[in-house]
Amino acid sequence: RMAAPPAHTAPGSRQQVQGGERRAQPATGESPARETRAPFRFDYERFRRSLRHPVRGRRAGEDPETRARRMKIKEMMKFAWDNYRQYALGKNELRPLTRNGHIGNMFGGLRGATVVDALDTLYIMELEEEFQEAKKWVEESFDLNVNGEASLFEVNIRYVGGLLAAYYLTGEEVFRRKALELGEKLLPAFNTPTGIPRGLRFRLWFPCTEGSLFSPCSGMSWSWGWASAGSSILAEFGTLHLEFLHLSQLSGNPVMNIRKVLNRVEKPQGLYPNFLSPVTGNWVQHHVSIGGLGDSFYEYLIKSWLMSDRKDSEAKRMYDDALEAIEKHLVKKSAGGLTYIAEWRGGILDHKMGHLACFSGGMIALGAEQAAEERKQHYLSLAAEITSTCHESYTRSDTKLGPEAFRFDAGSEAMATRLSERYYILRPEVVESYMYLWRLTHDPKYRQWGWEVVKALEKHCRVEAGFSGIRDVYTTTPTHDNMQQSFFLAETLKYLYLLFSEDDVLSLHDWVFNTEAHPLPVNHTDSK
Repeated sequence: RMAAPPAHTAPGSRQQVQGGERRAQPATGESPARETRAPFRFDYERFRRSLRHPVRGRRAGEDPETRARRMKIKEMMKFAWDNYRQYALGKNELRPLTRNGHIGNMFGGLRGATVVDALDTLYIMELEEEFQEAKKWVEESFDLNVNGEASLFEVNIRYVGGLLAAYYLTGEEVFRRKALELGEKLLPAFNTPTGIPRGLRFRLWFPCTEGSLFSPCSGMSWSWGWASAGSSILAEFGTLHLEFLHLSQLSGNPVMNIRKVLNRVEKPQGLYPNFLSPVTGNWVQHHVSIGGLGDSFYEYLIKSWLMSDRKDSEAKRMYDDALEAIEKHLVKKSAGGLTYIAEWRGGILDHKMGHLACFSGGMIALGAEQAAEERKQHYLSLAAEITSTCHESYTRSDTKLGPEAFRFDAGSEAMATRLSERYYILRPEVVESYMYLWRLTHDPKYRQWGWEVVKALEKHCRVEAGFSGIRDVYTTTPTHDNMQQSFFLAETLKYLYLLFSEDDVLSLHDWVFNTEAHPLPVNHTDSK
């Protein structure tokens, strides 16, 4: 979910990290004795029996208008997929205006980001033929034998998350196998003195054959050139736990734990700054944001607790403490009565809120359900107020779509005041919060707000060969950016579809969504 980094990395920013140590060989030259154990086998059928609800729900008793709106969103998904398949299959994303594919430089030579991101959405929407097309591409064309520089964060949330979700939803072995193989290739990024992955640009190496999953192969990792002083980014290294825990469960091997470093280091005012040194484990600078650079770290704390069937008390404590500090220092109310979350730069507040931060309404609502009774309504109200502010950022634009960032200064409220912040790239965070608030309150306004987004997408973002972002939300004749982001299929359309579905479709009792909206199952420890 983090905002895209600048296109160029500063010269000389690479820092080579030695790979994991090889086991010492006997002096005689004899082959070392090999440990033997029975192959680990994940019991998929037992997992499916542990679910409280059918994955696709029961579709009981819904009204015709809600169904018609859901079917419209399904049609949008089919349109987006069909055009990607026709013009860009195997590339990472579709360029709908020029009708060709885009590869980009985030995925280290990996291809098919839209395929993997779309798998679970196609399945949930019962687009069976399209799902089989995507599955066939993964089986026959998804090549992990690549070398290239990748973002650990993006590869993890899109590819690993998408493959894991597809496996848990379908039981198809190809998705489990690809997820574990890719997980193995990510491990060199963790070869730092603290175990905190370095800034999170690393080289995917092939082949990777030293041992089994979580026995690191050799490789290099280095910081993004624009990241402060070779530091690691909170939203990146803090957004790994859900996926790596499931890789651990599917492989039978232990998972890394980044939290011990974060527990040790002192937090200024109880807040988590966005940049941490992977060498010393100390903060590099005191910039705090619930939007880009910080966002999904907080999301993964509450979701780690929920995914553990409420057993991971460490994650819950860290979330509660962080939310208390955020509310004390960052939550503000504008002169016009809008509640927002400011950014914090060494004690000085920047009164802006990014579109990326609009996920926080849904996160706070999700956490409110688990809060002590006297705090539950308080947090639900806070979540509703923040979500309402994000809705205002949409309604105050000419297109009824929200800008990349909006401010509360110089007499302006919930509007972008800089030309560089007026664009919309099909982002999901606002409709994500609508979905959570709908499920937790059933207030009909959230469905109405979601339908307004559907109409705006159709009017301003739908083009002849797919969907495109727009460069200025404040004009009714916007210029398109010629990019159908993979997260539009993974997140935006999925959250809209779930907003108009019954609560038992991907029930929150059974599933948590990673930060790319890929559903990962709750570990029901009391299942028979």
